[in-house]
Amino acid sequence: MEKKYQEKAEYCLNCKVKPCRTGCPLENSIPDFIREAKEGNMQEAYHILSQTTVLESICGRICPHEKQCQSKCVRGIKGEPVSIGELEAYIGDTAIRENYPMEMEEKKEGKIAVIGAGPAGLTCSAFLTRKGYSVTIFEKYEELGGILAHGIPAFRLDPEVRRSTIQKILDLGMEVKTKQELGKDFTISDLEKNYDAVFLGIGANISSKMGIEGEKLNGVYGGNELLEFGNHPNYQGKKVAVIGGGNVAMDTARTIKRMGAKEVTIIYRRAEEQMPAERKEIREAKEEGVQFLFTTNITKILGKESVERVECIKTELVQKEGETRLSPVNIEGSNYEIDMDYVVMALGSKPEEAVTKELGITLNRKGGIQIDEQGRTSKENIFAGGDIASNKGTIAWAARAGRDAAFAIDQYLTEKRKKR
Repeated sequence: MEKKYQEKAEYCLNCKVKPCRTGCPLENSIPDFIREAKEGNMQEAYHILSQTTVLESICGRICPHEKQCQSKCVRGIKGEPVSIGELEAYIGDTAIRENYPMEMEEKKEGKIAVIGAGPAGLTCSAFLTRKGYSVTIFEKYEELGGILAHGIPAFRLDPEVRRSTIQKILDLGMEVKTKQELGKDFTISDLEKNYDAVFLGIGANISSKMGIEGEKLNGVYGGNELLEFGNHPNYQGKKVAVIGGGNVAMDTARTIKRMGAKEVTIIYRRAEEQMPAERKEIREAKEEGVQFLFTTNITKILGKESVERVECIKTELVQKEGETRLSPVNIEGSNYEIDMDYVVMALGSKPEEAVTKELGITLNRKGGIQIDEQGRTSKENIFAGGDIASNKGTIAWAARAGRDAAFAIDQYLTEKRKKR
């Protein structure tokens, strides 16, 4: 084990209570894998990690550790928390390099179709394959990864790390069909004829809008679409406003700044400490020259045919009855205008309605797929997880949804076999 990682592992107290585990969406057994790594048992450390995740090298790099596992670390009460993410990524990288095997069960009867090769779909496929089932992945793009490949910039996740992690999953033995899009190349009904169960992990990448004046002007873009398709305008010498406070806002702003924009300003209606984006991303955005306007809302986008200005208004945070989180309220009379060339909406996303309405299953109030705690939909043989069915928009939560669905599918198919 490299010296710097040995020192990071030695720093862990190996708490018996494991509070860090409660902060991890995947409930990785953190002190246990760190203990094995500290003792030089890297394969055993990986074995422990692989019981709960297959995205070690990725989650170890891009999860919001400061808000999740590391926020619960006992060491962090009076000092710096254990570098859990770095240790997880190191173990994952070592496993790929040394080709450590994952635990596999005997072959079982049952074929499962997984739609979407993002974090949820890949994780679901991996755990089902490890349980002995025949799995086929259907992916609309040629490159697998979902948001990992078509949403997270290369400066935040090295493409080689992504590809090697996905390849290790594919080496488990599932079939992959690329350039296959739900609703265009096949339907749910088509799959139900040939598969015993279906998992939907198609994501929800349509940028939400504010419903304000000027959103249809030329020069207004969706952050999700810019990151997914890469169809950027020429930002050289231009001023760009990015509306929102999550990771999509940070990734979009940093990408645009790197592409030569004169000024990039993130406008967020709450305070900095309330931003859902990872702390590390906020710090790095500032270091790269991205500007921030906190407790500020945008009320209009102004211009004749294209964006010329935005009208902003200051906000104050108030405690509303029945709500635990402070709510932003516009301060009357505090309106002002800023010259701007482009506006990017990065304040959330929603599913593609043309796809979801054709599924024939119950949807939730936000237009996503309604599921129970195990990822079951209103049809007993169809399961779902990730952004298409949840508002917990992190990679780890999507992976958790895929893993939980895999266990539920296994239970469903096991019960079906018993009834024969």
